[in-house]
Amino acid sequence: MNTLSDTWDWLTDASHWSGAEGIWHRLLQHFVLTVVCLAVSCLIALPIALVLGHLGKGGALAVNISNVGRAVPTFAVLVLLLLTPVGDWGDGPTVVALVLFAIPPLLTNAYVGMREVDRSTVQAATGMGMTGRQVLFGVELPLAAPMILTGVRIAAVQLVATATIAALAGGGGLGRIITAGFNLASTPQVVAGALLVAVFALIVEGLFEIAERLAPAWVRGTG
Repeated sequence: MNTLSDTWDWLTDASHWSGAEGIWHRLLQHFVLTVVCLAVSCLIALPIALVLGHLGKGGALAVNISNVGRAVPTFAVLVLLLLTPVGDWGDGPTVVALVLFAIPPLLTNAYVGMREVDRSTVQAATGMGMTGRQVLFGVELPLAAPMILTGVRIAAVQLVATATIAALAGGGGLGRIITAGFNLASTPQVVAGALLVAVFALIVEGLFEIAERLAPAWVRGTG
């Protein structure tokens, strides 16, 4: 019970929220890292998934290969990258490790969403004279949008939770609060850092839910 009380005292101490080591600054670093990694992951995974899903060839192999990456701990990937020339790129190792971590849900959901589009609808669009590009962007992509956005939401929440590893490579983010707590043998600070990450992940999840509710019907898959 004392730990919870001490954690609350730590969180409500105004001095812990300001400055370069403060919560607001670490939260901003965490947010930027998450957005950058999510954007890079989307730029890599989504085009591949959309093209393979449209062609119906090679997608299963790509998904299986990407899913193998889920079995490799992100921390292990980060450590290996730190031992390579990539380790000299500042936040490069962390970004690469997190991008590799986020690709599987993005690729899998986008590909499955594309392949679950009713083939008769695609054939009808083709029969009407639509080109492959028009079918992809005008028919398949809108119908696959709900699954694609689900993959983006999953990847975003996972990135928020996993971006704490940046602290292990000397980077910023909320993970620095946790590692500093360990260094100081301060259990309240460690618990506070973990709570902040959990709350941030829940907020991101909630924002995606709100965005989905406010999105057009075709994005929600109800149109």
